[in-house]
Amino acid sequence: QVQLVESGGGLVQPGGSLRLSCAASGSTLSRYAMAWFRQAPGKEREFVTAFRWPGGNTVYADFVKGRFTISRGSAKNSVTLQMNSLKPEDTAVYYCAARLRSTTAILSALPFGSTYDYWGQGTQVTVSS
Repeated sequence: QVQLVESGGGLVQPGGSLRLSCAASGSTLSRYAMAWFRQAPGKEREFVTAFRWPGGNTVYADFVKGRFTISRGSAKNSVTLQMNSLKPEDTAVYYCAARLRSTTAILSALPFGSTYDYWGQGTQVTVSS
């Protein structure tokens, strides 16, 4: 049974940085796509960024380009999200999502929640002074 374990998050001042990590346990597949979505109070869930392996391809939402970086984690089937220059509007619950299949997801599908089979429980990120 696949489970996603998220870590990181917390409270940070505007302009600060945080790092989120997500690891998928219970899978032996070496091909995966993992993403972060977020949901702020009263708003719909939105795509933040995604990573595809093999290849190391990444996709970013426009509002995080140049500030956030997603990369392959040190553990198998894991990713790390480095968030810099955080703004109050980045405040949300961040959810990790994973697609673990024998076939490779196409890049254009990565921003869509329906692409993913597994979801984490979410971790709170609060940007406030």
